[in-house]
Amino acid sequence: MIKLNTSYSKKIPVEGQDFSSQSFHASVELELSDNLTPEQIQGRIHDTAGLLRRSVDDELSGGASAAPAPAPAPANQQGFGQPRNNQRGGERQASNKQIKFITDLASEQKILLSDLNADIRTRFGVEGLYDLTSKQASALLDEMNAGGSRQRAA
Repeated sequence: MIKLNTSYSKKIPVEGQDFSSQSFHASVELELSDNLTPEQIQGRIHDTAGLLRRSVDDELSGGASAAPAPAPAPANQQGFGQPRNNQRGGERQASNKQIKFITDLASEQKILLSDLNADIRTRFGVEGLYDLTSKQASALLDEMNAGGSRQRAA
């Protein structure tokens, strides 16, 4: 098992105070399968770092960014094995087990995480894997289990 630790910090000046700033930080630790290719690991790092960056920026803007920001699932979870009870649009987010199962299937089917996220953006209209609802993740798992992943056909 490979452990991926990703962090993002941002310092912003405090308005009206010279030489003063506030620091904001988010981090996440994920476990990755040993059988991932270097490209898949790099894609996972890229996607995770992007999610943390968007999450911190969204929090700094008061959660009212111009475009709907993806739910910051990994940034606010207490640990990899704990359930994510966040809701998006009144729907429960995909569980950690669903996400892990999707990434394991993608790895077995030699689907790059960046390709998987591109397909998820096209099909479900969300930023990526961590932004799927439980129902969307279930539909994706059913398709991947049946061997009918659109990624393999591409």
